[in-house]
Amino acid sequence: MLQQNLISVLILLPFIGALATAAHGFAPYRKPTHYRWIALGFSLATFALSLFLIRGGEPSVLSGFFFEENRAWIESISARYHVGVDGISLWLVILTTLLVPISVLASWNIEKRPLAFFMFMLLLESAMIGVFVSLDLLVFYLFFEASLVPMFFLIGVWGSGERRIYAAIKFFLYTAVGSLLMLVGIIALYYFFGTFDYPSILDAMRAGTVTLSARAEFWLFLAFALAFAIKVPVFPLHTWLPDAHTEAPTAGSVILAGILLKMGTYGLLRYNLTLFPDAAREFAPMMVTLAVIGIIYGALVAMVQPDVKRLVAYSSVSHMGFVILGLFSFTEQGMQGALYQMLNHGVSTGALFLIVGMIYERRHTRLIAEFGGLAHPMPWFSTFFVIASLSSIGLPALNGFVGEFLVLLGTWLSDSIRHPWIATMLAATGVIFAAVYLLWMLQRVVFGPVTNEENAHLQDLNGREKGLLVPLLALMLIMGVYPKFFLSRSRDSVLEVRERVMTATGGGSLAASPTQGGDRSEMVR
Repeated sequence: MLQQNLISVLILLPFIGALATAAHGFAPYRKPTHYRWIALGFSLATFALSLFLIRGGEPSVLSGFFFEENRAWIESISARYHVGVDGISLWLVILTTLLVPISVLASWNIEKRPLAFFMFMLLLESAMIGVFVSLDLLVFYLFFEASLVPMFFLIGVWGSGERRIYAAIKFFLYTAVGSLLMLVGIIALYYFFGTFDYPSILDAMRAGTVTLSARAEFWLFLAFALAFAIKVPVFPLHTWLPDAHTEAPTAGSVILAGILLKMGTYGLLRYNLTLFPDAAREFAPMMVTLAVIGIIYGALVAMVQPDVKRLVAYSSVSHMGFVILGLFSFTEQGMQGALYQMLNHGVSTGALFLIVGMIYERRHTRLIAEFGGLAHPMPWFSTFFVIASLSSIGLPALNGFVGEFLVLLGTWLSDSIRHPWIATMLAATGVIFAAVYLLWMLQRVVFGPVTNEENAHLQDLNGREKGLLVPLLALMLIMGVYPKFFLSRSRDSVLEVRERVMTATGGGSLAASPTQGGDRSEMVR
């Protein structure tokens, strides 16, 4: 029973935890500390159960979607509760279930409305898992939108800055507008295919039952891509991200960088490249150009940031550019590297935001100029900070190197990019710039003499804080020296998407199936 309904259990368990947290708020014996234990227990249980997904993703048995559930939901519009995972979504689900309990532990001492805070954390986890496992476009959209609400409140209510309301509204408006464009595209697909079911739509396209005209595919690709590009975010749609990161609480920044941004790149890989392969090839030069600009721009702006958290936020713009570059290289190496870089970014940048949050709790400032010589009073903190930064730079034997190397190699080998060597060399400067801004930041924050007397007696990391970081640092090393464990489970799914793009026919006319009415092609034209 558990194996047949594992994905539903993963979605519902955090939701049940949120209800349990709310119910405990009415208990006569309630204490603020109880809420965090409930949230931790349910999130750890979700993580433990998610590990069973790995067994279904063994390379020897991997074939399409597994742990699949497909039930009727709204029969009048052919909407179904259809969920499942494959090699693309497998590790993103596990990354989600890993980062949420870590974020709960990072918020262990929160005092402001703890009941609501931990409720929103669990509701957010449920929505994020739903995004990565949905195989019905309507269900996907509902989970995609549901993830906005908890994050909006996490930034607006529990943010640490004076501009948190502004940042929360900006985050919501940007992503909601993009989502509405995607909804239009989803409705259009339903109009053409008579279903929201992603595998059914894909099968109809492959069989030629319904083929989209070049014009229809162009606009549908654009509707989906804008929603996902805002979520990534792709330059120049990135302006909401630094504000959101700067104002969000530590847990909010970890979830935002580690998981929410991946919804955009996951959507491009899952839907844009498979449903609209001709348009994907047409838009590839533009997406590659924006990716390279984002890599360089994010790195250059990160160099001049006086706030260490804002520096890490702009580094996200740069690192996510590598993901876009790898996806639109349309090579096995590039696309595998892009997916691997999604995981790397979640682990490395999540750790960096945790570390920044720990020093902010002690000094209530994130200005680089306020620090210096932290290695003396805080050796454990400094050690973890250096390792996480080297991972983000892409030091060999750590996870960041594998992802960026595969993306750059795939870009160099790409036949879909007009001048691949130019794109590769320009993107490679992002690695150099990352070393510049992160090592320079470490020099001013960690090394040298103690330049501020307030830093001389700071307390080093406690057991809880070390426990937060050790799993992430262990993953950085494991992913750096043994990437095969992860890449072998995603390879078949990535190759299937690549084959779909590379065998695209160049588009045809929109021929509606007999059950849908023959006049729809004329309406699209």
